[in-house]
Amino acid sequence: MIAGPSDAGGTTPRIPSFPSARVSHQTILVLDFGSQYTQLIARRLRELNVYSEIVPFDTPAARLLERRPAGVVLSGGPRSVSEAGAPRPDPAVYDLPVPVLGICYGMQLMTDALGGTVAPAPQREYGHAAIAVQVPAPLFTDLPHSLRVWASHGDLVQAAPPGFTVVATSANAPVAAMQHEARRRYALLFHPEVAHTEHGTEILRRFACGVCGCRGDWTMTSFVEETVERIRAQVGDGRVLCGLSGGVDSTVAAVLVHRAIGDRLTCVFVDNGVLRQDEAAQVRQRFVERLRLPVVFADASALFLDRLSGVTDPERKRKIIGATFIEVFEARATELGRFAFLAQGTLYPDVIESVSVVGPSAAIKSHHNVGGLPEHMRFQLVEPLRALFKDEVRRVGLELGLDEDFVWRQPFPGPGLAVRILGEVTAPRLSLVRQADAIVAEEIRRHGWYRRLWQSFAVLLPVQSVGVMGDERTYEYTIALRAVESRDGMTADWARLPHELLATISSRIVNEVKGVNRVVYDVSSKPPSTIEWE
Repeated sequence: MIAGPSDAGGTTPRIPSFPSARVSHQTILVLDFGSQYTQLIARRLRELNVYSEIVPFDTPAARLLERRPAGVVLSGGPRSVSEAGAPRPDPAVYDLPVPVLGICYGMQLMTDALGGTVAPAPQREYGHAAIAVQVPAPLFTDLPHSLRVWASHGDLVQAAPPGFTVVATSANAPVAAMQHEARRRYALLFHPEVAHTEHGTEILRRFACGVCGCRGDWTMTSFVEETVERIRAQVGDGRVLCGLSGGVDSTVAAVLVHRAIGDRLTCVFVDNGVLRQDEAAQVRQRFVERLRLPVVFADASALFLDRLSGVTDPERKRKIIGATFIEVFEARATELGRFAFLAQGTLYPDVIESVSVVGPSAAIKSHHNVGGLPEHMRFQLVEPLRALFKDEVRRVGLELGLDEDFVWRQPFPGPGLAVRILGEVTAPRLSLVRQADAIVAEEIRRHGWYRRLWQSFAVLLPVQSVGVMGDERTYEYTIALRAVESRDGMTADWARLPHELLATISSRIVNEVKGVNRVVYDVSSKPPSTIEWE
């Protein structure tokens, strides 16, 4: 599954809005000021069955009003309001006749615009912080007076604007939350959308349902119906190719497109040579025999491995795999006939870590599913899941009737095992990591941890160390085990797996994978680390 530019001109992709003209749901609009967490706000609202849409930070207030929103949220952002050129909304946003919630940078913008004081924090807050709720407030009704929250700011609100009440404080912030009830203006210095904030979803519920009056009328059923309608409108009488990876995302995308246009969809599965053990055979059984999707198989494993020969830089690996995928895909498409559209299971996290999508967010890296594409593609993209997170896609999959075991399959990177081999990708190294990875998956399932983990896998390190097997000295490779817990992949914590489980996995790998004599466990969280090693 490889994502590409949004049009033939190779322009920076932007998250497509949901079909505003055909949506009758109550809507909360989120102005994007570039925070990596912006989409989490929209996601948490959707978990409350409240339709939400992200729009650029500089959208004119008149345009916002045309959408008849129930409320508006000003997202966080990486800048300081004191910086020259820092992104600011249309000033008329603060006069909108609907509730407005500012989060972190959004709070600082509101404070600065309405006459309060924003200043550099004597002690920056990144990570857990404790707030104390001082006065009754709609956003904190029936919640504990002391909450652990997730902070990420270098500035603070030194004084609230005139007419605002200070609702909560923290040890390092005199104004951690504030409100102007008469004007229905609310602001938080912390991030309620992040899972680490206690009762964060409840705070957003109180804003969306209590303050904005949303009934929660947006469901996965309505998403499926509207998405199928949107696909039909986009494709018309055209034919669609689908880049099928075998994972949940591309499968759900394929089923949605198939439901919309039927036999005018053709799926292509490219064996890139860096798949998991028996992956190609499993794909054939699942998609052809069970789902009855039209799938064409292209075995290009030798081509991929040849082009990866001698390559050790992770970024080059991604780009080579992405470019080769498109080359093979287009060649196969030419053989199959004329297609105008390419359908893919691109998700929001694939995009947000790679490019500035809606607001001025900074790129972290070329993501596994976004890098390595040519500037011009002859396909128009159909990406029905581009604004969703993984667990939302799983809910859509269940709505479409896919098997629960398959829907809850752990994510797998687009470049596959190539980013789980540090250093050069070769056939012998692939064999090592495949065997080790299969053992990890088998034991994680056997011990009942599979559904509890976001991802669990093996990484082959370019490190050889001395060992003893029997009476012989060995000098062989090291496998790193990685297992993390997460709700969305944006943040993750390393899993505290039982020692007995780790011992079993280690013993099996060392005994069954010839060429490995050492196993280590990765105890790094995201941030500061990423989930994948490359």
